This record gives sequence, C-alpha cells and structure tokens, in this order.
Amino acid sequence: MNKTEFVAALARHGEISKVDAEKLFQVFRHTLETELPTAGKIILPGFLTLEVVEKPARKGRNPATGQELDIPAKKSIKIKAGKEFADKVNH
Repeated sequence: MNKTEFVAALARHGEISKVDAEKLFQVFRHTLETELPTAGKIILPGFLTLEVVEKPARKGRNPATGQELDIPAKKSIKIKAGKEFADKVNH
C-alpha cells in the first residue's frame, strides 16, 4: 500500500474526505518529525513505540572495490509494534 492508498483508506475508515484525511496524515507526520528528535521516544500504548537510537561510527567496505571506509555515527529510528497492534496483524 502506498501513501495515496493509505490516505484513501484513512478517509474511508474515518468517514472523512480525502482532503481531510491528507491533512490528518500530514499533521501526524509533522508532529512525529518535530517532536521525536527532542522527546527521544514517543509511546502510543498498544500501537507503536518510536525511539531515536544512536548508531556508533564503524568501519565498512565498498562491495564493488573492497576498499575500507569509515561510516560516521548517526541517529536512527527504532520502531516497535505494541502488543495489541501486533496481535491484530497476526489474526
């Protein structure tokens, strides 16, 4: 499912227009993008936990040339499904 299909499903399930569903999606996304970096962790009980994790610097290798290279440290997002959400997906 792509974003357009998801927004259409959101509109259908929420009994709202696609325009309103798109706005809702954009607000949800913007909120995650602005709050997660400062909060470090967002917990939506029973649904999702999103957490910023630090990935340390490491050595890597270019698969085409075999040349060793340095991969810098970076932040990544860890996503874990809540139990209720995971149970619904598995049924």
